[in-house]
Amino acid sequence: MSIFPFHWWRTVFFLIPLISVYTIVLGALSIGSSVFGKRGDFGHFCARTWSWLILATTGVNVDVHGRELLVPNETYVFTANHQSIYDIPIIFWSLPFQLRIIAKESLGRFPMLGWHLRRTGHILVDRSRPSTDVFKRVTSIMHLGLSLIVFPEGTRSFDGRLHEFKRAIFVLAIESGMSVVPLTVNGSRHVMRRGRLMTCPGHVTVTVHRPIATKGLSRSQAPELAEQVQHIVATALGSGDVERTQGGMVTK
Repeated sequence: MSIFPFHWWRTVFFLIPLISVYTIVLGALSIGSSVFGKRGDFGHFCARTWSWLILATTGVNVDVHGRELLVPNETYVFTANHQSIYDIPIIFWSLPFQLRIIAKESLGRFPMLGWHLRRTGHILVDRSRPSTDVFKRVTSIMHLGLSLIVFPEGTRSFDGRLHEFKRAIFVLAIESGMSVVPLTVNGSRHVMRRGRLMTCPGHVTVTVHRPIATKGLSRSQAPELAEQVQHIVATALGSGDVERTQGGMVTK
């Protein structure tokens, strides 16, 4: 009798090889397209396609609530809780906006993924040496009509519990004048838990909350804004993050 469950074998010998193919093919297309335009629109199309393929292949069913609260073509800073490595494809597929992420510098070292991030306008930050040009890059993204995804906890949660939101991103949002949109992701940690090489089919809910305007706020109000956003996310998280693993296709 195998000591590894079925979904471990499925992950190692089916999902990882297949997702690697998705990453290589779409990453190459994205990087190639960056030669013809710095905004990265086609690269984002590749990222959304990559996200859908990963979710569909894994068997992750995503329900999205509150998208009607967003104004098309507006720029936002989407701030989400972080439960799983699957949060990125879940959010990319769930939101019909040109999205860029603020992520740790180490992601830029991965072949294809790192090259895609660098060539299509994403912001990679060295946490040991924070750079003063991050604000300039955020402002540039806003002027290009792009939105940001950030995970203010700074890392994935081991147990699904929400950790304190770091305040730096809220300072950037205030200084750039971009509205902040809290996002609550429920259930993704049961698809792939941190520290576990196994994925399971499952059901995930993404709740889009009402945008919070930052114009007129000062830097000193960033801690208050961080607490407000964290409270909104935590309230919606509630008891909704219960273990739910089931098959299914992706829904929008």
